[in-house]
Amino acid sequence: MSDRYAIFGNPIAHSKSPRIHALFAAQTGQMLTYEAILAPLDGFAASVAAFRREGGRGANVTVPFKEQACALSDRLSARAEAAGAVNTLTFEADAVLGDNTDGVGLVNDLAGNLGLDLAGRRILLMGAGGAARGVLLPLLEKAPAELFIVNRTAAKAEELASHFSGPGFRFAASGLQGGGYEALAGRRFDLVINATAASLAGDLPPLPAAVFAAGALAYDMMYGTDTPFLAFARGAGARCADGLCMLVEQAAEAFFLWRGVRPQTAPVIALLRAA
Repeated sequence: MSDRYAIFGNPIAHSKSPRIHALFAAQTGQMLTYEAILAPLDGFAASVAAFRREGGRGANVTVPFKEQACALSDRLSARAEAAGAVNTLTFEADAVLGDNTDGVGLVNDLAGNLGLDLAGRRILLMGAGGAARGVLLPLLEKAPAELFIVNRTAAKAEELASHFSGPGFRFAASGLQGGGYEALAGRRFDLVINATAASLAGDLPPLPAAVFAAGALAYDMMYGTDTPFLAFARGAGARCADGLCMLVEQAAEAFFLWRGVRPQTAPVIALLRAA
């Protein structure tokens, strides 16, 4: 009998995760099924519990449930604990294990697929929610010269920067700061990452065009459409990338956690791009 896995989110119909994991399973000879489950906004924990009772072995979690998934976990990996957000759940007999593969997926895409060395770069991270929290630690571990977190509510960005600069972290001198969009005046960045939910709504945060340095990369975690952020960045002269490859890379890390086998991502990315 095949082991069952799923992804929980709201919305979820757009998710490519079922196809990605089906391709990984075929590639590695693993027997499993993987489905997309729409969880009610007020019923995430109940939906996960029902799936687990029905024999589910693990699950991915997407917006808006990553912080709820953290609270649901009995044990957290170091990267999930640092993020305060979980996107990968593993169900054991007596415990739920929470991990976060978003940051690894992003860094693997930036370095492996896009050839970007993050060391010494100036990075702007847009957003202060679960998506941003999930990628901060892996980004900081690559030793950027500067990482600025920007959010419509400046206090949230400042609080997140303070958290990752505090005791227990090694990044107090790494140029980690947070603030509102008005604080971006006169600043330039080599990498601008959109980790907000604005693209889902077809919205564009109040980003100044001059924020892109010469040769900058604009990266939207959203995939499957030319988002307002990417169109804006392209008009400002930046090169652009969406989050499809990050999705595949983080899925590969989750697959490895569940099955102990690391799939090849390049052929899966090629198939998804061709489609």
